[in-house]
Amino acid sequence: MALSKPRTTKPAMTDSAAAIPSALRTLEAEADGVTALAAALRSDLGSAFAAAIETIRNAKGRLIITGLGKSGHIGRKIAATFASTGTPAFFVHASEASHGDLGMITADDIILAMSWSGEQPEMKNLISYAKRFRIALIAMTSDSGSTLAKAADISLTLPKAREACPHNLAPTTSSLMMLALGDAIAIALLESRGFTSTDFSVLHPGGKLGAMLKYARDLMHTGDAVPLKPLGTKMSDALVEMSAKGFGCVGIVDASGAVAGIVTDGDLRRHMRPDLMTATVDEVMTKRPKTISPGLLAGETLELLNSSKITALLVTEGNKPVGIVHLHDLLRAGVA
Repeated sequence: MALSKPRTTKPAMTDSAAAIPSALRTLEAEADGVTALAAALRSDLGSAFAAAIETIRNAKGRLIITGLGKSGHIGRKIAATFASTGTPAFFVHASEASHGDLGMITADDIILAMSWSGEQPEMKNLISYAKRFRIALIAMTSDSGSTLAKAADISLTLPKAREACPHNLAPTTSSLMMLALGDAIAIALLESRGFTSTDFSVLHPGGKLGAMLKYARDLMHTGDAVPLKPLGTKMSDALVEMSAKGFGCVGIVDASGAVAGIVTDGDLRRHMRPDLMTATVDEVMTKRPKTISPGLLAGETLELLNSSKITALLVTEGNKPVGIVHLHDLLRAGVA
């Protein structure tokens, strides 16, 4: 008996020309949702938002964010944002909470429960637990009359908005609005606490971000590695120093040890003449060169190097050189 040939399904034809209009409709729908959210913050949502900030900021414990489905995925991201910006937080899945994870939540904590409809049955045990142990409950929902909103101490009621999905079903605009409001809470708390870039660096030691939050003092070369010569030095001696230290420059200091200038590869090209090697650095150097302090962030150091179109910077304290940072140091550290 002959085997029948397997049936093949002809792929649906895609109209690539329709992709861009579709994407634009999605972005416009989501932008409308964020615009509506901003308008709500300027009116009815504003007082609840301010109360939520005050409650979270004064909490003795942590911020517990919970949700499920798309709201849960957004909740995980928001929890990470809070934790990285100075508000201790973590995510508890609403379903897992009923199977032991309620034990992660203490009476000193604050619960931020996220549900667009506010009617997920999985939230029931969380609500009961919060009431039983008098844990402050903040709701983020679109329905002020929902079970979640009514049970909450503070209800952040988001305005209704059409999903970007053409069927108005797949959570898209709604997810973005919840994410945006969560970010708004995190940044408002960051600013109210005076959370600085130094605080940020403590919580972000890894990756490129961590590298950018290092300081010049962490990357600079010090001591004998710094190319320096006094005023009055012959260019032949300065060139030896430049070549030996390998930074493409040599700092020039006055009698007190303060920076008076710098001689770079560019200065050599600009002053090229037969008697250059017998001239003094005073004639060739760039006066009042750009310098940085040891406390300048690596990211800002890179920005200064790029904007000035130079490759090295002397690091000074009280105008006296204490180190030098080269572009290659930033590259090795992963800043660029």
